[in-house]
Amino acid sequence: MLFIAAACNNETKKTTATTAGNDSLYAQVQTGGIKVISIETPKGKFNVWTKRIGNNPKIKLLLLNGGPGATHEYFECFESFLPREDIEFIYYDQLGCGNSDNPKDTAMWNLARFVEEVEQVRKALNLTKDNFYLLGHSWGGILALQYALKYQDNLKGLIISNMMSSCPDYGKYAQEVLAPQFDQKILDTIRQIEKQGDFANPKYMELLMPHFYTKHILRFPVEQWPEPVNRSFSKMNQSLYVTMQGPSEFGIGGNLVNWDVKAELPKIKIPTLSIGAQHDTMDPEHMKWMSTQVKNGRYLYCENGSHMSLYDDQENYFPGLIKFIKDVDNGMFNK
Repeated sequence: MLFIAAACNNETKKTTATTAGNDSLYAQVQTGGIKVISIETPKGKFNVWTKRIGNNPKIKLLLLNGGPGATHEYFECFESFLPREDIEFIYYDQLGCGNSDNPKDTAMWNLARFVEEVEQVRKALNLTKDNFYLLGHSWGGILALQYALKYQDNLKGLIISNMMSSCPDYGKYAQEVLAPQFDQKILDTIRQIEKQGDFANPKYMELLMPHFYTKHILRFPVEQWPEPVNRSFSKMNQSLYVTMQGPSEFGIGGNLVNWDVKAELPKIKIPTLSIGAQHDTMDPEHMKWMSTQVKNGRYLYCENGSHMSLYDDQENYFPGLIKFIKDVDNGMFNK
């Protein structure tokens, strides 16, 4: 009995010591890295959702999802690669997406407002020029470029993943390079549906999915698309997507149709990684060219990938992304 009592006493001391050593951890309720941020907009206050994975004071990577209108969830594959490299990253559902508030007001779906939203999120998360890396994928790449053009002094590094710097050029690439790859009869049917504006016609996506999406969005058979991708895409805010992008990934027809910052790229001086893929909806040569136009650019080419090369060419995507971040962090970045 005395032995048991002594052992229990030792365990109590250990528990007390452990608790004392983690006073900061218990100083407030822990939420698993989740932080809901209140943002100001022209239509009032709304909440956006974020979640931190990892803890590195020197490297904090904020992820901007695509769509527009998808969710952070398709970035979940990052959890298999970045934590082991001690790279902290932050999920973030933009307003109208996923776990964040949805104002259900198309007047809110404009690029300038989203830029100011990102800046408010940066401030709330205490991200600074000493640790703040911004990765934008697809539409998120548009948002990241536009943010950097206004607020690059707050950034340590910029990653533009699978996005061109010109929507007119994106549309041209879709029509002149990708469209001719269709069987002519199938393309004619797609064109007829688009001409009629009958985008709710199930035939539209039935044709685009096997003949375009599985070739240029994610190069797996539809039944093998990863669960996080399906989960994210199933929650797409269609109002946001159609307002800004248009009805599909086959070109662009929303309010971003004339967006073009090619001439402004030389203004970006921070280390910048442009990621392109051979089978992307975006022209890989354009994305390579982007890396030569910014002051301190590098190009990462995913030879086996498509628009979602973070899934269908992980063996090129993640080593290149990790190397860029570590090179910048170590002061060893060069073009």
